[in-house]
Amino acid sequence: MADWAGLPQSLRLRSVDVFRGVTMAAMVVVNNPGDWNTVYAPLLHAEWHGWTPTDLVFPWFLVIMGTAMALAGPERAAWPAVLRRTAVIAGLGLFMAGFPYFNPARWRIPGVLMRIALCYLGATVAWRLVAARGDAPATLRRLAVVVAAILAGYWLLLTTVAPPGGVAGDLTPAGNLGAWLDRTWLGGHLWRPDWDPEGLLGTMPAIGSTLLGVIAGLWIQARRPGSAAVTLVAAGAALSAAGLTWGLSFAINKALWTSSYVLFTAGTAAMVLGPLHAWLDDGRASLAAARIAEPFVALGRNALLLFVLSGLAAKTMMLATVADSAGARISVQQAIYRAAFAPIAPPKVASLLFALTTLAALYALLAWLHRRRWYWSA
Repeated sequence: MADWAGLPQSLRLRSVDVFRGVTMAAMVVVNNPGDWNTVYAPLLHAEWHGWTPTDLVFPWFLVIMGTAMALAGPERAAWPAVLRRTAVIAGLGLFMAGFPYFNPARWRIPGVLMRIALCYLGATVAWRLVAARGDAPATLRRLAVVVAAILAGYWLLLTTVAPPGGVAGDLTPAGNLGAWLDRTWLGGHLWRPDWDPEGLLGTMPAIGSTLLGVIAGLWIQARRPGSAAVTLVAAGAALSAAGLTWGLSFAINKALWTSSYVLFTAGTAAMVLGPLHAWLDDGRASLAAARIAEPFVALGRNALLLFVLSGLAAKTMMLATVADSAGARISVQQAIYRAAFAPIAPPKVASLLFALTTLAALYALLAWLHRRRWYWSA
């Protein structure tokens, strides 16, 4: 979501763009239902413990971000450029959180873009610290150790360290250690008064998700597409099984970004990326495959623009109001949904059609930009 949208073609893998595009398309559909009260269950986050397909979207993005970082190489960007990208992405996150009122008292600091920025920075620092020049196997082993330490350390923090006034191992929204840290350090600048799903402590295992993507990218670089794909699928299955097993004692939880959640979601990402890599990157992909993949390339190469546009458009349509037939004020989004979608299908279908139409409208713009090779990157 930062510099790799502008990678030279020689460094790009079509599978990475396609996977990012699929993830972004899912994000738009999930975030833009016509009516939040009538949404198919798989398009909602798990209420707390557990997971739904929607809970795969964010960690998949971090994994693919790490993969793209590996393809770019640790030496591609100087530290000033890394810090600039981090600041730009975090700044955009703060802008979107404040828009349109920019109320300093309730301005949310954590958020999706803020977490992406911190994961990009944290993963870059960790990778460069352990990178062994000219020795890819050593780098892979060291990165694996770093990820294991992050996940084990986070597990120990949440399960053995009691926040002041609380108890160790409390994994409730307001009672966990991360929520206490967020309330202490960020005060009223959270998604909810007493907790935030993108809190500071949860960024620690999210960096682990990104580093697992870096490992996948380094492995792809070192192997032919077919061989790399088989390994990715096998490793993904092992990681997913490990995550599910760990989840029996340390629940899979997106809001807490638990260590079991990291392993499970990274594993599923690898099992998707592997076949895409074999299908699209071996130089023998058919014309039909290229045509099928192209819409997702358009979405994936302008991921930052898509995220910002979709978020600002949704917020604007929810906050701007018009009068309905009875003279009551309703949001522009409600007015469009009631007039164009609710009458033509059952509630859940109509709500999904609204989301798909939103995606189609955004895709039309990004496809136009893609044809002209115009990409917006931090």
